[in-house]
Amino acid sequence: MKADRIHNFNAGPAALPLPVLEEIQESFLNFAGSGMSITEVSHRSKWFDDVINDAVVRAKRILKLDDRYHVLFVQGGASMQFCMIPMNLLGAGDTADYVNTGTWSTKAIKEAEIQGKTIHVVASSEDRNFSYIPEGIAFNPNAVYAHITSNNTIKGTQWAQFPDTGGVPIVSDMSSDIFSRPLDVEKFGMIYAGAQKNMGPAGVCMVIIREDLLDRSPKDIPTMLRYSTFVEKNSMFNTPPCFSVYTVQLVLKWLEETIGGLDKMAALNRKKADLLYDYMDQSGFYRGTAEKNSRSLMNVTFRLPSEDLEKTFVAEALENGLGGLKGHRSVGGCRASIYNPTPLAGVEALLDFMKTFERKNG
Repeated sequence: MKADRIHNFNAGPAALPLPVLEEIQESFLNFAGSGMSITEVSHRSKWFDDVINDAVVRAKRILKLDDRYHVLFVQGGASMQFCMIPMNLLGAGDTADYVNTGTWSTKAIKEAEIQGKTIHVVASSEDRNFSYIPEGIAFNPNAVYAHITSNNTIKGTQWAQFPDTGGVPIVSDMSSDIFSRPLDVEKFGMIYAGAQKNMGPAGVCMVIIREDLLDRSPKDIPTMLRYSTFVEKNSMFNTPPCFSVYTVQLVLKWLEETIGGLDKMAALNRKKADLLYDYMDQSGFYRGTAEKNSRSLMNVTFRLPSEDLEKTFVAEALENGLGGLKGHRSVGGCRASIYNPTPLAGVEALLDFMKTFERKNG
């Protein structure tokens, strides 16, 4: 089976570490001696308790979270968080700041506005087609939170340095770069991430929320939309997506025990991205779409001289065992998503193909 696997550059659902897939395969029919698959064990069993508790412990250890932070597993993806955040955190008279850096930020803003919440878009990069991350932003000191999208999968931009909000808690959508680098968690009141890009399969969203923001969760919103419900029931008020949580746990184990933590993961991610960006910068054939100081280490977006060549590039790449290189349907072009699980060998194989393709078509 290994010989049939391609290098997977899909943006999400995305690549998973091969050792994780192998461990899943080995234990899928009989998980932890239970005589059942992980997809069959009860979420009320000791087997699943061990899974979810270990995932929480590992997440807190990797990110160096203290006891003020709660790690939750919520269904509905990051898109559900777009509405849950203002619903839980903004009461009458409260305001929040949002920075608009592209599609996912725009969706988060819209969900707050639908509820009639008072928010301010304090910065946007729409003037240059979301090709950069704004700087020198003036945040409102009385805002309950400042919302950002840390990495933008579609436009290929990423916050290299998180903004100075003057002490206002940052709420960040980190769906596509969570666990990719060390963080100063003191800046963050909340982090949320759909698993399917950088830490697991589709079906679960990790929510990390600090106690002071959790305390804002009102009692008069639906039970399943309150963060306090998930805290009180260890994310098991109802049946959680057990298999997705299990896979996240294995990915965190891989990150800790095989990679060696966030410092080493960040160095590897930088090395992978530099290989592609350095080549594109000296090539007259490939053109990166994000401005240099805002480039993502997770999603490398680029164009070729024509759309016809781009279609040929994507098709021939797949024939050569390189999948998922088509850009998002809303922007076109090409995109290589090189998340944590993408091995260096995969990026090297892509680079070799890019060089060969340029020689043939340049």
